[in-house]
Amino acid sequence: MGDQPVLTALPVPTADERTMAFLAHLLQVFTGFIAPLVIYCVKSDSKFVKFHALQSLVWQLCYMAVVFGGMMLFFFGIFASVFQDAAAHPHGSSAPPPMFFLFFPLIWLLAMGGWIINLVLGIIYGVKANRGEWVGYPVIGKWFLPKLAPSELAPSRPWTP
Repeated sequence: MGDQPVLTALPVPTADERTMAFLAHLLQVFTGFIAPLVIYCVKSDSKFVKFHALQSLVWQLCYMAVVFGGMMLFFFGIFASVFQDAAAHPHGSSAPPPMFFLFFPLIWLLAMGGWIINLVLGIIYGVKANRGEWVGYPVIGKWFLPKLAPSELAPSRPWTP
């Protein structure tokens, strides 16, 4: 805990700021990166809203990159399996590609697991933001708080994400 930033007096958010930060976290579940991006642009004057919307936005971009990477891996595996099957059986085969049975359940489980993680993060951090807490996602929050609130960094009480 010695390498984490230590914060003293962060500004207390207003009710409107807490609501907007809550919406940035909650709406990411349903709209992806669109709602956090809109909230970040609309309420860019508030450090609290900016902090929470930026975390939601970066989480959604990372989640989207993982989903697209998984989809690319799935389609690459399917096409490689089809071409390999076509080379092995030049007169055609009516069986589906074997990689389909290997990758499809795996990709489906990862997509559903990612959606559940997305839902849980949106709800938990949305509720905390609505309480006015400056909490951060496990890795992402450590990056953004020192950049958004550098004047509040001082050696008083530890900040835990």
